[in-house]
Amino acid sequence: MPKIEELVKVRKFASAWHRATINIIYSSNWLNVVLEKRAGAKQLTLQQFNVLRVLRGQFPNPVTNNLLKERLLTKTPDISRLVDRIVSKGLVTREKNHSDKRAVDLLITQRGLDLLQEIESSMMLEDVLPNHISEEECMLLSELLDKFRGPSYEEEPIS
Repeated sequence: MPKIEELVKVRKFASAWHRATINIIYSSNWLNVVLEKRAGAKQLTLQQFNVLRVLRGQFPNPVTNNLLKERLLTKTPDISRLVDRIVSKGLVTREKNHSDKRAVDLLITQRGLDLLQEIESSMMLEDVLPNHISEEECMLLSELLDKFRGPSYEEEPIS
């Protein structure tokens, strides 16, 4: 397994914090490429997959664009266009919200639920993670990432 120094062709990092920062960025980019490729095999983007997961989590209740924005893993400025694309694929339905005429209700379709069930284990790296790190190491990694973001995590860390 190549070390981060080999992957980015650096002999030595300035500090352990510098090495960790580069490793996090590199690993994040690697993970995004893998997941985009897997989602793309089903004509989805990673953001569309995340929208479907949020909608499934609220099912059978509808979701508004605002709730969707809050719950997405990656922020997107144009949620309407993102939703348009998955509505056109028949994965989500859109209806006027009865209590707020400016809002729309989004609901995952059976086709969307079926697609999620089909690709979820692949998108959760169930074929990769257990082959490289133990369940205990996964838990430790998650705890370290939680700690890394700190107790007052927002869009940008406070200095």
